[in-house]
Amino acid sequence: MSRPAQRKPLTAKGIALAQLFRERIVFLDGAMGTMIQQHALKEEDFRDASLAGAPGDLKGNNDLLSITRPDIIEGIHRAFFEAGSDIVETNTFSGTSIAQADYQLEGRVRDINLAAARLARKVADEVAEAEGRPTFVAGAIGPTNRTASMSPDVNRPEYRATSYD
Repeated sequence: MSRPAQRKPLTAKGIALAQLFRERIVFLDGAMGTMIQQHALKEEDFRDASLAGAPGDLKGNNDLLSITRPDIIEGIHRAFFEAGSDIVETNTFSGTSIAQADYQLEGRVRDINLAAARLARKVADEVAEAEGRPTFVAGAIGPTNRTASMSPDVNRPEYRATSYD
């Protein structure tokens, strides 16, 4: 019989968040994708020097904007905090190798996630200092375009295009 996993002690941020939940309703940001769409971006907004040779269109790969247009992502995080959010989510909804495979950018997943986390944390810290209130960042991950619970091939019901691992 295995032993139950031991809980790690909460960090100072974790303690502060738990206390905030005891005091009031805590607000999470809104839809990042909708906010990005308001900028009417073009293909070149999704590229920088490191992506100049990337094959195919990158437009619509919103997670790349944490690298190529950090000004936009920072502005969105800041707008959510200014609207009263306590927590913003990282711009990593499609920051997985499965989702990035659509753009042939599986090798950039780590870069995308690190850039997005750093941006969100930077804005959260700036707002916390300026407004004297606690702010938090949550990692975000969305669904992929592949299912691990069903076969994409009706003739091979046991086949899976991906796994939970």
